[in-house]
Amino acid sequence: MIETIIISISIILIMIGALISAVAAIGLLRLEDVYSRAHAAGKASTLGAMSLLFGAFLYFIVKDGYTNMQLIIGIIFVLITGPLSSHMIMKAAYNIKTPYSKNTKLDEIKDDLKDKKL
Repeated sequence: MIETIIISISIILIMIGALISAVAAIGLLRLEDVYSRAHAAGKASTLGAMSLLFGAFLYFIVKDGYTNMQLIIGIIFVLITGPLSSHMIMKAAYNIKTPYSKNTKLDEIKDDLKDKKL
C-alpha cells in the first residue's frame, strides 16, 4: 500500500518536472532578450530538473530498495549550478551592455552598481 503511494508520488513529480521543463523550453523560445531567457532557464529548468531527479530517486528507493548516489549528486549539482549559471550569464550580458527589450521599463542593476567597479 505505502509502496504504491510513494510510486504514485514519484510519477507525479516526474510529470511535473517534465511539464516545468517544457515550459522553460517554451520560455527560452518566446522571451525577447537574454535577461528574460536566462531567468526562464535558471528558474524553471532548475525546478523541472530537480523534480525529475527527485521523482526518479524516490522511485528507485521504493521499487529496487537502494539509494542511488548519482541522483543525489545530480540533485545537488543542479541546485547549485542552475541559478548560478543564469546569474553569471545575465551579469556578463549586462557588463558587455547587451540591450534590453523595448518593453523593459526599469534598470535596477544600474543603481546597485553605480559605486562599484565592473
